[in-house]
Amino acid sequence: MEQLTVMVADDDQEIREGISIYLKNEGFLVVGAADGQEALDLLETTQVHLVIMDIMMPKLDGIYSTFKIREKRNIPIIMLSARSEDSDKIHGLSIGADDYVTKPFHPMELMARVKSQLRRYVMLGDYGQSSHTLEIDGLRLDSESKTVAVDGAEIRLTPTEFNITELLMQHPGRVFSIGEIYERVWREPAYNAENIVAVHIRKIREKIEADPKNPRYVKVVWGIGYKMEK
Repeated sequence: MEQLTVMVADDDQEIREGISIYLKNEGFLVVGAADGQEALDLLETTQVHLVIMDIMMPKLDGIYSTFKIREKRNIPIIMLSARSEDSDKIHGLSIGADDYVTKPFHPMELMARVKSQLRRYVMLGDYGQSSHTLEIDGLRLDSESKTVAVDGAEIRLTPTEFNITELLMQHPGRVFSIGEIYERVWREPAYNAENIVAVHIRKIREKIEADPKNPRYVKVVWGIGYKMEK
C-alpha cells in the first residue's frame, strides 16, 4: 500500500510540529498548513488522504475551509478545537467533518482516530459483503468506486456518511440502534454518540432524499434507531 499523507492545519506551530512528530512515527507522510487558505492551496497540488483541521485559524477558519474541501473532496477530516460545547461539535460535523477532537488531547488518542478514519477511507469497508454493488429502489452504492447515486444522479458523501449508508443498505429493514451504528462505523465503544450519529443521518438524508422531512430511504424508528427501507 502507498504511504499515506496527512495534512495538519493549525496556526500554532508547536501543536502542528508535535502532531507531525507522532504521525511520522506512525509511518505517515505529513504536510503542514498555518491557516485555512494555505490548507486549501496545498490540497490543489498535494495528494492528501486525511486532514487534521483546527477550527480557529487566521485568513480562513477551519469551518469554512472544511466546507470548501467538501465541495471537491471526500477525504476524512478530523477537527480540532479548544472548545468542548456540543454545539461546536455538531457544527463541525454538519459541514462535513468526520470526527472531532477537543484540545487538550492525548496524542495517541488522535493517532487512533487518524488510523480509524483512514481504515474506513482506504479499505472497502464492505462489512463482509461479497458484492460491491448495493441497490434499493433507485439508491445505488458501489463500495469499490465508493460512489452513491440516486436515480442515476451521483451524490457526494463523506467517508463516514458513505459507511453509514452502506451499513444500512446491507441490512434493509433491520433497525440499528444509535450505539450499534456508532460501534460498527466508528469501530469504537459508543459514548455520547446520539448527537454525532443524528447529525450524520441528517446530512445523509439531505443528500439522498428528495424530501428529507419525509424520507424515502432512511427511516427513524422512534426510541430504537434507524433503518434503510426495503
